[in-house]
Amino acid sequence: MTFDLAEAAAALGWKAPFGSLRVSRWSTDTRTLEPGSVFIALRGPSHDGHDHIEEAFRKGAAAAIASRVEEASGPVILVPDTLEALQRLASWAREGWEGDLVAVTGSAGKTTTKEAIAHLLSVRKKTGRTPGNLNNHIGVPMSILELPDDAEAAVIEIGMNHAGEIRALAGIARPTVGVVTNAGWAHVENFHSLEGVALAKRELIESLPPDGVAVLNADDDRVSRFADVHPGPVVTFGIERAADIRATGVELLPDSSRFHAAGADFEIPLAGRHGVMNVLAAVAVAYGVFGIPAEELAEAARTLAPAKMRGERLEVRGINIWNDCYNSNPDAARSMIGVLRDTPAHRRIAVLGEMLELGRWTEDLHRAVGRYAAECGIDYLVGIRGAARHMVEEAVQAGLPAGAAYFFETPEEAGAFLRGFLEPGDAVLLKGSRGTRVEKALERILA
Repeated sequence: MTFDLAEAAAALGWKAPFGSLRVSRWSTDTRTLEPGSVFIALRGPSHDGHDHIEEAFRKGAAAAIASRVEEASGPVILVPDTLEALQRLASWAREGWEGDLVAVTGSAGKTTTKEAIAHLLSVRKKTGRTPGNLNNHIGVPMSILELPDDAEAAVIEIGMNHAGEIRALAGIARPTVGVVTNAGWAHVENFHSLEGVALAKRELIESLPPDGVAVLNADDDRVSRFADVHPGPVVTFGIERAADIRATGVELLPDSSRFHAAGADFEIPLAGRHGVMNVLAAVAVAYGVFGIPAEELAEAARTLAPAKMRGERLEVRGINIWNDCYNSNPDAARSMIGVLRDTPAHRRIAVLGEMLELGRWTEDLHRAVGRYAAECGIDYLVGIRGAARHMVEEAVQAGLPAGAAYFFETPEEAGAFLRGFLEPGDAVLLKGSRGTRVEKALERILA
């Protein structure tokens, strides 16, 4: 968004050391700062942006926002708290923007669903979106500030680790449409139960205006009940249960999916039931909320592409690789194991990293995933780090031969083993929580 920073500062009670300055680019990192940007000096656990203010000006920053400054070669707006300033700026900018804002949350599938919604809305509307998965207390306001001036709609991803975070971020974004993909085991350590996770996701629906639209997963019992707390319109999507946008005739192919929904036939380059659900959510928004013809959406859906490290398919030396390294939780892991099961291959190898933030359920949930892998007929299981050991143990107890089960404490060790183990004709899935860094194993395989 382009606006006068001096006007914004005056509205927010800050003193700007300039009369007028129109800005449209923002930065919190001097390594990626573009000339003309406003540099916001944020403090982090291991860095302080205030130490880089002068570097920002050397790289062409138009101004900086800081809570302290000793000397600077460019104009600096002083504020009590720079993170709060970023969030207040975004809220002020959002207030003056009249487009439709779609917010997406859920335990799994947020980024893919966000990308699918933006892709389908772009059929008829100039649409901005959250870059990557910048869905936290910094990423959400930055995404709003950097929306294109001509955007008619925006799709903003909202994540959370604790109760209250979605409510706070929705207060900044002020969505007119709220999408909840599911409520599962991700981050359950901080909520003590699945019901606690669901209540945190419900904050998005509770934050909608009375005439806002809730878009809900009808196949998820906890999510479908959110309709009870929203006085406005509700659009549901699903496969198994009655829904406003329901997929029928679902065909899950090795690297794509087909289904019928909203009166049109869809073929999408995304594998697995979860891929279908992500696109159904997008159809629920584009067709169910905005009325874009389903035939146009089906045509656009053909050119969807998986986000990096999220269901990304690679082929190297005749080996079929499912790169789903970005993150993991028990529900998402089971979904991708199902994709691996359905992939034609000489051998199917699941490389599964530890799943984090599961609290007192850690061992049981890892064991359940290992058991599921064995039940799916996976030929080999490689566990990486910590609690992934329980996956490997349970898979063996469920019938996987002991000689087909491996455990490594680091992804680098696993990757070195796999580099010599994998053969042409194999299919391999790599998946794990962000902190497990399973992509390091993939780097060794690709080397």
